[in-house]
Amino acid sequence: MSSEVFSVIGKMPLVAILRGLEPGDAAKISDALVEAGFVFMEVTLNSPSWQKSLEIMKDRHGDDIVLGAGTVLHADEVDQVQAAGGQVIISPNMDPSVIQRTKELGLVSVPGCYSPTECFNALKYGADILKIFPAETLGPSFLKAIKAVLPVQSRVCPTGGITTENMQDFVDADVYAMGMGSFLFKPGKTPQEVQKAARALVDCYKNCIS
Repeated sequence: MSSEVFSVIGKMPLVAILRGLEPGDAAKISDALVEAGFVFMEVTLNSPSWQKSLEIMKDRHGDDIVLGAGTVLHADEVDQVQAAGGQVIISPNMDPSVIQRTKELGLVSVPGCYSPTECFNALKYGADILKIFPAETLGPSFLKAIKAVLPVQSRVCPTGGITTENMQDFVDADVYAMGMGSFLFKPGKTPQEVQKAARALVDCYKNCIS
């Protein structure tokens, strides 16, 4: 599964973080994101009936997207995510038990890391991608410094506070992917508003790497 997930992410490595998404909006919001060019979507576990949203998005888009669950704090939640169709386990923290259960089930592990120690420990336990969080606090200079000491194959994904205004700075830090939160989606935004923001982010990314 991991190789397939990474192949899809490689097409557009921007993560749409859907915190607070409700099942009644899952179809229209995910459609809007796909039409704008997003392929990686994360529904956080502190969203209402998150399992239902994952199931709706999985049924609707299948293997065309990478479907992740965010704010996964406990190992038993990993099993629940897999049952709902999630492929990627994303956390705000670095919990060894969550990473280990994720790998036991053959899913992709993305723990949140704030320090070099957490980054190295996460890799030791089997993490596939390091979610550097919150990115707006640590900044691109931290990413450049940490990448200089991490194993060369390490995948780094800054998350939090990334917009069209500062994306170039993060791209220049040679990151693997980037997580987009409230700039892209928050409860109450219409599918049209989400799609407009998504298109701006996709266009910005393409310009950044051109």
